[in-house]
Amino acid sequence: MQIHIALEDQHKTTFTCPFGTFAYTRMPFGLCNALSMFQRCMMSIFSDLLQDCMEVFMDDFTVYADSFEACLNNLSKVLKRCIDTNLVLNFEKCHFMVTKGIVLGHLVSNKGIEVDKAKIDIITSLPNPTFVQEVRSFLGHEGFYRRFIKNFNKLALPLSTLLQKDVGFNFDQPCIEAFEELKNRLPSAPILQAPDWDLPFELMCDASNSALGAVLSQRVGADQPVHNHGPGLAKLQTTKKELLAIVFALDKFRSYLLGSKIIMFSDHAALRYLLTKPDTKPRLIRWMLLLQEFDLEIRDKKGAENSVADHLSKIERESEPMPIRDEFLDEQLLHIKTATPWFADICNYVATSQFPPEASLTYKEKIRSNAKYYIWDDPYLWRLCSDKIIRRYILDTETNSVLQFCHLAPGGGHYGSSRTARKVLD
Repeated sequence: MQIHIALEDQHKTTFTCPFGTFAYTRMPFGLCNALSMFQRCMMSIFSDLLQDCMEVFMDDFTVYADSFEACLNNLSKVLKRCIDTNLVLNFEKCHFMVTKGIVLGHLVSNKGIEVDKAKIDIITSLPNPTFVQEVRSFLGHEGFYRRFIKNFNKLALPLSTLLQKDVGFNFDQPCIEAFEELKNRLPSAPILQAPDWDLPFELMCDASNSALGAVLSQRVGADQPVHNHGPGLAKLQTTKKELLAIVFALDKFRSYLLGSKIIMFSDHAALRYLLTKPDTKPRLIRWMLLLQEFDLEIRDKKGAENSVADHLSKIERESEPMPIRDEFLDEQLLHIKTATPWFADICNYVATSQFPPEASLTYKEKIRSNAKYYIWDDPYLWRLCSDKIIRRYILDTETNSVLQFCHLAPGGGHYGSSRTARKVLD
């Protein structure tokens, strides 16, 4: 199909060759809007047939029916439309009256979605990688089938570590085992079922220190998996990990879940408290706003029962939590003394002009000479720095909260150590 380019836009496609300078008059491959434009044209041509007897993705389309006669009738409609719109088909790439076929790299049939055996045979015959680029290539090809492989992220962790910056290439025994295990999982990959839009979806989520786990299924007799996913995970609080697992799963499976009834299973009951908490941080607010788009019902399910998603995120099964018992009364806790801040001597001298008892003459002279740079404004101590900026001294217990605010807060930017330190001083 040739799509005309508007005359006023043709100069944007100018290219140079040994024979001169030229511009396209028809849409070529490689333009940033070419794919979306082509898809819109195809959907416009077959608009009345889509989701009734055919599906279109770019230059591939599939015509389907429940019987041979109905399929012939639908095929006749599609071919007539191609003739009317001057669409040219490549006969060598056409397959007629088949019960299964390769669609977007997967084998699709009435059983469900399977891996393409021809492609996985090539992957399973690969030798051990000898440098980082081969590891990256293997994970890219294997990752295309990650929806079929339970625990993919956990299995690929030793190989993913080799892709990190400033990590030497050492294809040791754990890497060899991970490489072989991933190759062996493909031939026995399960068949994923097509969703039944009349049934509610069940989404099982779980989170651990190393990964998130999510399984989308529907209950037809027994749970039928629609999709497995297990991405990596940064360090977060336990409750936030569980909520992040739900948010990620809803985003990943958005095309399935939007507008459908969803039953969410998670093993952390505090999630229900988070969803009704009036005072929370901006990140959690954004997550909760995302949840409002879905018809969501959260049910608590412990890891022992939620083993499908739990295996995607955990290496070991978590033990049952022990109940918290107060060992000390509040009156006893209030008598516990906290550590004296390191700048207490300066505070005392600036506020009361008193030196610490048993201080040496040298130490007293040092306090006296430095006191002119300090300002006491109860309960804070301030210092006039060399750059003429007045900064407040903080307690040791405040250090972590200041660093987290300057690094992890919405305006922090997640910078490195040097830029975060400058942000603290600013």
